[in-house]
Amino acid sequence: MTTFKLPDLGEGLKEAEIVAWHVCEGDHVITDQPLLSVETDKAVVEIPAPFSGTVKNIIAAEGVVVATGAALVELDSGTSEDKGAIVGELSAPATDLENESKPRTQPHENTENTLAPPSFKAAPAVRKLAQDQGVDLAQIIGSGPEGAITSHDVRAASGKMVRGKPIRGVRRSMAQAMERSRDSVVSATVTDRANIDCWSETENPTLRLVQAIISACAAEPSLNAWFDGQNRQLHDHLDLAIAVDTPDGLFAPVLHSADATHDLAAGIADLREAVVTRSIRPDALRGGTFTLSNFGTLGGEYAALVVSPPQVGILGAGRIHKACLAEDDQPVVRKIIPLSLSFDHRAVTGGEAARFLSAVRADLER
Repeated sequence: MTTFKLPDLGEGLKEAEIVAWHVCEGDHVITDQPLLSVETDKAVVEIPAPFSGTVKNIIAAEGVVVATGAALVELDSGTSEDKGAIVGELSAPATDLENESKPRTQPHENTENTLAPPSFKAAPAVRKLAQDQGVDLAQIIGSGPEGAITSHDVRAASGKMVRGKPIRGVRRSMAQAMERSRDSVVSATVTDRANIDCWSETENPTLRLVQAIISACAAEPSLNAWFDGQNRQLHDHLDLAIAVDTPDGLFAPVLHSADATHDLAAGIADLREAVVTRSIRPDALRGGTFTLSNFGTLGGEYAALVVSPPQVGILGAGRIHKACLAEDDQPVVRKIIPLSLSFDHRAVTGGEAARFLSAVRADLER
């Protein structure tokens, strides 16, 4: 019997959340067959079986966060016959719960046209929950991997659904980041608006904002910095985190060395594509020195944004719209973009923030 533990997934990751088990206790697996999926930071990773054997005991349940090196499952290499890609012992005896779902026949009843008993896949803990709550698993359509029945499915069928459920994966990471910011950052916000009436119809707003931030960091470097509460580190390059909204939660992939990137548009597009396809590398989600949130593509004009320590600043761009401005003492209608700059007032003065925002505005209006 061998206890298989959560392997080191690299990039300094210390823990992972169990997203789904792809096998059940009693199943026979072969080397490199998918055992389970875990989520680390904002990437889903599939962990394969280290060798062929029988799953004896699943230790870490779905939804649980485990540390690197923690026990996941007990595997018995034994001498079981390798059954290729088939998961499960075909000759394994049915559990009592499975037997309950099978139609009963009289000794001499003609069963020629009797339907085969329904099959289902559920972990032992789920079967136990179903038994305790009087739920017939044969009547449930599973929502888990490969149609597996989950505890959520059982509770829904029993009418005893709990209100809400724990946040997982990306949303859990986001919640933790927000708590860190709340507990350490002294946040302040300044706002302005840029007249972008000179922009062409094909102008890429995100690209222009990135270019404006590069220009502002050169004019006022104090916003392109890290602060740990004691020490401030000014950066001589810009690693720009760009907030991306997805149904799974908020991502902030980092465009490393944005100030030295020759094709900014392609770099931005590649980051977005990696987020959408969930192929983003863990290192592409770390190391940002400043953040851009172009929330105006969704709605809103101004915002008090959340600074992610150790960063000290984040620029938000609101919804582009037309507004009445005064030019030569005459009212004119111009296209504008609202700007919000939130900063950590422990490390950044109001004057530094105002100069940075003025530099952003000047670049956008050129």
